[in-house]
Amino acid sequence: MATDDKTTSHPADPARPGSGDKPGSRAKRAMLGAWFGFFVDLFDIYLPTVALAPAIAYFIAPDLGATGIAITGGMIFTATLIGRPIGAAIFGRFADTVGRKRATIVAMNGAGIATLLMALLPGYHQLGVASVLLFVALRLVGGIFLGGEYTAANPLAMEAAPRHKRGLYSGIINTGFPLAYAAVSLITLLLLLVMPAQGVDSAYAQWGWRIPFVIGAVLAFVLVAYYRRSVDESELFTKQKGTKTPIKTLFSGRNLSAFLQVFALMTGFWLSLQPVAAVLPTLLGADGIGMSSQATTLLLVVAYLLLAAVDVAAAVLSQRIGRRTFLVYAGAVMATVATTVYFLLVRFGPGNPRLAVVCTVLVVIVVVCPWAVLPAYINERFPTSVRASGYGLAYSLAVIVPSFYAFYQAGLGFVMPFNYTGIVLLGVGALTIVGAALAGPETKDIDFRAHADVSA
Repeated sequence: MATDDKTTSHPADPARPGSGDKPGSRAKRAMLGAWFGFFVDLFDIYLPTVALAPAIAYFIAPDLGATGIAITGGMIFTATLIGRPIGAAIFGRFADTVGRKRATIVAMNGAGIATLLMALLPGYHQLGVASVLLFVALRLVGGIFLGGEYTAANPLAMEAAPRHKRGLYSGIINTGFPLAYAAVSLITLLLLLVMPAQGVDSAYAQWGWRIPFVIGAVLAFVLVAYYRRSVDESELFTKQKGTKTPIKTLFSGRNLSAFLQVFALMTGFWLSLQPVAAVLPTLLGADGIGMSSQATTLLLVVAYLLLAAVDVAAAVLSQRIGRRTFLVYAGAVMATVATTVYFLLVRFGPGNPRLAVVCTVLVVIVVVCPWAVLPAYINERFPTSVRASGYGLAYSLAVIVPSFYAFYQAGLGFVMPFNYTGIVLLGVGALTIVGAALAGPETKDIDFRAHADVSA
């Protein structure tokens, strides 16, 4: 029978995951590991778009035009995109049959090796077009391994967390996203100040871009060492064991209902994120609001650092009012407040830098902070036997349809000014979040030890 944490207490016991709140408890070590893993994951995601972008000429033919450069960037993005759900399927099964800890260690070893190999690649002048093809292939491999990282590490952390602190731990884990963006952006800015990217023969284009990639690889190997020494296997997994066919079990019965509801929710999240994460940096640039690239980067760094603090507060709030209630209200605020602020940014931002700064910070915080609830909420939607598979696949597969945001914008551009199309995507994504959250149950009081299927 499930017990309620409000009426039943357990003494601190190092053998019980999450039973003690003292520093050094296995719950906090698992949470720190998941945070570190999420940081490394997002650090890796931004390496090509932030660190490599100023040196992309190193990998492409000198006579390649803007279209060719865009296609190259699309290939890199697509490879990473395809890798994530593949990794979630492979390592979700691994984590649900062999163990969360072992899956995390294998995944991060693979990710570190792939990132290090990227840093060692020769360029177009040495290998021709094979250089960029090798880079794309390594991004695919790295994406597979990194898709396995959060698929295993986040369920481990949530299973170790005390029930009444799952919201807090979820928020802390999610701060790895904004902090990783800030870190890779600041590292790149500092390198560009020391060695400006002035053509393919510049120091940054030849070897400077490799430094952030090496840092990313080292961080992955440090994470592996941390998990080996400090993180215990999930006791819930050890006691309850998993099914031999987690993917088949996930896509049947009540688990399938839970998966489809979370998939719809995540589709809304990914769609609403694109106007902020993908479109906003370009909108703020010279052809939109009129900011320089350095000013845009610094503004977004500040916005994401503020977001890190709000992430924790938002997740703690969900622990008080409920995940479902929080997600419904968050989606409603995104659909009303965020779209209005985005409109003000597009309409009045050019020539008004103060307004642009305020609107940018508000949009980033309102749209992105609800993600802080997801590590807890998604894991609460699935039983232990398929939790890693359910979390990883629902989280990763949902990104595919929203990833074609540029095509949706192009279509909308026939009926409205292009810079306003992001508002439509944001609104549709937000309303999808509201509908999907309403379709699911409240989860904050789910007792993982009961091994109950929490599908609606």
